[in-house]
Amino acid sequence: KSCSEKKHREKEKEKERLKHKEKQKEEKVDLIVEEESQKRAGGEVEMVRHNRDNNKNAGLFCNVCLCLPLFLRWEEEKCTDGSKWRFLEHKGPVFPPPYEPLPDRVRFHYDGKAMKLSPGAEEVATFYAKMLDHEYTTKDIFRKNFFKDWRKEMTSEEKSKITELKKCDFTEMHEYFKAQSEARKQMSKEEKQKIKEENERILQEYGYCVMDNHRERIGNFRIEPPGLFRGRGDHPKMGKLKRRIRPEDIIINCSKDSVHPKAPPGTRWKEVRHDNKVTWLVSWTEKIQGSIKYIMLNPSSRIKGEKDWQKYETARRLKKIVERIRAQYREDWRSKEMRIRQRAVALYFIDKLALRAGNEKDEGETADTVGCCSLRVEHIRLHPQMDGQDYVVELDFPGKDSIRYYNKVSVEKRVFKNLQLFLENKQAKDDLFDRLNTSILNKHLQELMDGLTAKVFRTYNASITLQQQLKELTSSDDNIPEKILSYNRANRAVAVLCNHQRAPPKTFEKSMHNLQTKIDEKKKQLSAAKKELKAAKADAKTLRDEKSKRVVETKKKAVQRISEQLMKLEVQATDREENKQIALGTSKLNYLDPRISVAWCKKLGVPIEKIYNKTQREKFAWAIDMTDEDFEF
Repeated sequence: KSCSEKKHREKEKEKERLKHKEKQKEEKVDLIVEEESQKRAGGEVEMVRHNRDNNKNAGLFCNVCLCLPLFLRWEEEKCTDGSKWRFLEHKGPVFPPPYEPLPDRVRFHYDGKAMKLSPGAEEVATFYAKMLDHEYTTKDIFRKNFFKDWRKEMTSEEKSKITELKKCDFTEMHEYFKAQSEARKQMSKEEKQKIKEENERILQEYGYCVMDNHRERIGNFRIEPPGLFRGRGDHPKMGKLKRRIRPEDIIINCSKDSVHPKAPPGTRWKEVRHDNKVTWLVSWTEKIQGSIKYIMLNPSSRIKGEKDWQKYETARRLKKIVERIRAQYREDWRSKEMRIRQRAVALYFIDKLALRAGNEKDEGETADTVGCCSLRVEHIRLHPQMDGQDYVVELDFPGKDSIRYYNKVSVEKRVFKNLQLFLENKQAKDDLFDRLNTSILNKHLQELMDGLTAKVFRTYNASITLQQQLKELTSSDDNIPEKILSYNRANRAVAVLCNHQRAPPKTFEKSMHNLQTKIDEKKKQLSAAKKELKAAKADAKTLRDEKSKRVVETKKKAVQRISEQLMKLEVQATDREENKQIALGTSKLNYLDPRISVAWCKKLGVPIEKIYNKTQREKFAWAIDMTDEDFEF
């Protein structure tokens, strides 16, 4: 009884201590907000700084500069003229190191004979050599594109000799890079520490900018090194050469009154701009698809966090009117105007199947990928009856990043009849929705709700699906591994809805084999532990003394512990098998309101670290700070 009372008193003390700590946090925030307000009122623009070492409440504040908590900084005075910032200063990008020629002992062979390549041709050859054990180099389109671009880097003499890729032998190069990779893994602790310190120095110099008196972390400040374009799915440009980006390709964006970034010696920037209507710091045009690439702020920055929050708030506004919109497009299925019927059916697909709207592209510019508005007759088949269901629509088309979208779905009768009508007198290459494009659709959506686009529907359906699935799949009685398995299954339902696929990892079979070995070993341990427990019980029954009873209790605990370890391993194996071809990360980072996950964690006592890694926790710091367990999307 006295032990129980002592534990109770300790619990009460702990509650009081935590309550006092929370009160201190609130007072600290109030004090900082007051300081900041006074400084602004007095016309001072210096940044409010606090010493991380002395600040016990550091976890509450943004991880770059310990000024206002991230979500409280959104309440700072904003520009009303569309400006994103008043002051922006940074050091520019970090370029990859120049190419280092291979040692003389590492040779390239053509048709069985060693051949010395020119530096330009050799560099491109190394890109291919590094990928020899990858499935990309087995694909005809990859090999064809690589060889075509490689020949452009050869001298005229090399072109005349090297005429067929199948006669090229990159084995020595490949073995050289494998040996280098192994050597990096075998580096001493001191060597690794030296590299780590150098990377940290570069991060501190180039990885931060100053934006409106706040020191903000920059996303990826390193320019991508040259290499071979891979693409996703069966991209028609895979294997093409990604050329080295030079300072002359780079556009810098900063404020006029800042210290401008300096170009590397002997070079100059393409342009230095002072456009405060955008948030990017550096841009350049990527050569393969002609798209513009950017260096922007880290996802944990104020601007990115606020943008994320606004995105999910827009999706929450859709929730309030979605039934009215659905009633409207159902009514439009009977419209006398064909354009309205097509718009209504397309909107039904976007809502029900979370399809992307699809964008118009110049012919030959990118892969032939399509979305809802750009579906062609060849991408759809209608089945009055299929697999025991009525009015089945079979969709099969290359989606974003050339990832195949394939789905068979039962639709409402009126949708099916309209699709039959849209297909009449059309050829395979004709548009299904010939009187609709993304501009027309998005203009209509804007009329229904301010800020509404097809992507908002996708975000809404993803988030609402996660919330519903978590409620259905999770039980408060489950242990932590079972709750995490339920979370991943809910996340997987969203990934399937959004068609977020991936190829199984190269190491999947090996990792599953290793995991199964651990499970088998654990089963043997459990079997042995149970036998020991049985023997201990028999001894206790015979001896009837305290020592034998204690042995029984010890053996019971061992069986329980090993059983829990086995259960965790089996859950892990199930989770890996179910996720091998599903990419959970895309929806988790881009389509799921993080407040749903944070509230679920808080309500069920799941550590947030089990759902979000360190980088993701920084990205969603605003959600972690502001969300309580009762949040409803």
